[in-house]
Amino acid sequence: MSNVTISLEERVARWARVAAARQNISLSRLVSRLLEEQMRLDEEYETAKHRFLSRPARLSKAPGDRYPTREEIYDDALLRRHQRPDLFPG
Repeated sequence: MSNVTISLEERVARWARVAAARQNISLSRLVSRLLEEQMRLDEEYETAKHRFLSRPARLSKAPGDRYPTREEIYDDALLRRHQRPDLFPG
């Protein structure tokens, strides 16, 4: 295990001390857990990104269909109709 010195703003240090005390762990252990969690999230993100990017590209429309225009994409009424089709029949 490595020892690392960090500098914190006073309000952050105060919050961290209280958070560590609530969990009945040392400030060092709290910081270690927070960094481990961030590392795990970063690794999961990278894994998911590589998995997504390794899949073959796929068109989001059927052959012969046209892509929607910018106006259609940002048409509020159309968006509302898709969000709650039961409220906007036809």
